[in-house]
Amino acid sequence: MKRIFLHFLVSLLIASIVVSFGFSQTAKEIREKMIEAEGGKAAFESVKDMTLSGAAELIQQGLSGPITVYKKEPDKRRLDFEVYGLVITQAYDGKIAWQINPQTGSTEEMSEQDAAEMKRESLPIVSALYPEKYGFTYEYKGKEKIEEKEYYLLEITYPDGFKTANYVDPETYLTYKIKAKTTGPMGNEVEVEQFPSDYKKVEGMVLAHSFITYYNGEEFLRITIEEVKFNTELEDSLFKMSE
Repeated sequence: MKRIFLHFLVSLLIASIVVSFGFSQTAKEIREKMIEAEGGKAAFESVKDMTLSGAAELIQQGLSGPITVYKKEPDKRRLDFEVYGLVITQAYDGKIAWQINPQTGSTEEMSEQDAAEMKRESLPIVSALYPEKYGFTYEYKGKEKIEEKEYYLLEITYPDGFKTANYVDPETYLTYKIKAKTTGPMGNEVEVEQFPSDYKKVEGMVLAHSFITYYNGEEFLRITIEEVKFNTELEDSLFKMSE
């Protein structure tokens, strides 16, 4: 449970920032409008680091607590989630993915699968602008109706082969839903749907401040972002695994 929860906490940055691209003429037009809707190329390129803080709630477990996500370009990320006075930490320093066990307080490297997920979610923010450079492929899949409204459907394939289906609002050109399949805690395949909402402009960037995640159709996780800070000169040591 902890691994899945933390994976989708770190993915919230990707959900709110990474723009979905495509290479057909239609997808190119969607791409350009999405970039503009989320702040524009200059805003993306201006980000050196960012910190998001707020609260998370695990619906089925009845657990909640504060979270903080740190991102430093080009490939560093850290997440801290506090529950019952214990802090769960996961981080990637550009080379090593690691975590702090909240029960023992020991620091350890992540498993190969968890490390691959953390590395994927630590990709540069500007990878949204330069997909070919960072090994992404994108395909426009046409329109799909959800509750009487049609959305543009864009499929993203990450460098490691992971795929997400992104539903784009044709009126705002912001992401309405992201759907993917991942591995559950028992090794089973899980379908995940994430709904970002409450988009707000912060220093030129338009970011979702609310996320609801469903696993196999059941609500699993709620995240509310209360504060976003950019370019605070985060130290590399924040992301380093302690010895």
